[in-house]
Amino acid sequence: MRSTFMPNNATSASSSKIPRALAAPARPVAVQAKAAQPLMAKTVLTGRAAQGKIPAAIQTLAATPPPTAKSSAKPGANDAIRAAAAAIRQAYESSKPCPPVRDQLPANDVNAAYAVQQANTNFWIGQGRRPVGRKIGLTAKVVQRQLGVDQPDYGILYADMEVIDGDEIPWSKVMQPRAEAEVALVLKKDLLLEQLTLVDLIDATAYALPAIEVVGSRIAKWDIKIVDTICDNASSGLFVLGTKPVPLEDLDLRGCGMVLEKKGEPISVGAGVACLGNPLNAALWLARKMVSVGMPLRAGNVILTGALGPMVPVGAGDVVEARISGLGSVRAAFSN
Repeated sequence: MRSTFMPNNATSASSSKIPRALAAPARPVAVQAKAAQPLMAKTVLTGRAAQGKIPAAIQTLAATPPPTAKSSAKPGANDAIRAAAAAIRQAYESSKPCPPVRDQLPANDVNAAYAVQQANTNFWIGQGRRPVGRKIGLTAKVVQRQLGVDQPDYGILYADMEVIDGDEIPWSKVMQPRAEAEVALVLKKDLLLEQLTLVDLIDATAYALPAIEVVGSRIAKWDIKIVDTICDNASSGLFVLGTKPVPLEDLDLRGCGMVLEKKGEPISVGAGVACLGNPLNAALWLARKMVSVGMPLRAGNVILTGALGPMVPVGAGDVVEARISGLGSVRAAFSN
């Protein structure tokens, strides 16, 4: 019998080439580029959420971010960063997990880990992958404590990571896959300013969608610490979005209940409060962080705000469906 359980409150959870810009968009002084870096794409979308359709991308402009924060790594660490980045790429390309990369870098050096992530971002953009947004990880306090950190992490979303709701996901597509239900936000305005407020974020958001993130790890047996998951693009895999946009004024994201089901039975339950107290809090953290590192969020970006409940392993042939109150449902189906 199919479960109709929908919790209203929960407090526990786990967690080709890039086109050149024809003209760089104006930016506030606080986030103007200080030095050239490889291109991060800005996606400009058309359409209206009120029509119940997800807009189609019509143009990609490139933005040049300033350098990210310097790593505390000692001289010679650049070789270690390149080696760790290469190990992650080799695992991605071969579908064979690699050992943890944390031992190749200074202990608990988050900046060095983000340098590894950025090295692979630069590589993959150069190979033609198109950035379409960002994901937030470690939004559950219990998971932060397990990894010895006091804040979330982030990774990049590429167009080739998106799966259409209802399409079958090849079982070999994601390494060591796990699924979690999330709220996705789609922006209609750039978020460029320092000292961004919650009002700025709400004003810049076009609509919300239900989402399933298929999390994956290139690290063997999920033997990860914070450095490993950041290096590995925040343990990203794929994402599936629902198809009915909902404006924020119609939602209570803090109190929205979530159930993730397999074969009609709940396998994960949660609520918006489990995601840093509110998915909007997580998105605001991300927006501020992206400004601080010189890679602000742009109109058209998708934001995966973080898990509403514990992530769960998935197997070949599984079909999981997430239902989030006020947002509707979304499904991820895996081949045998």
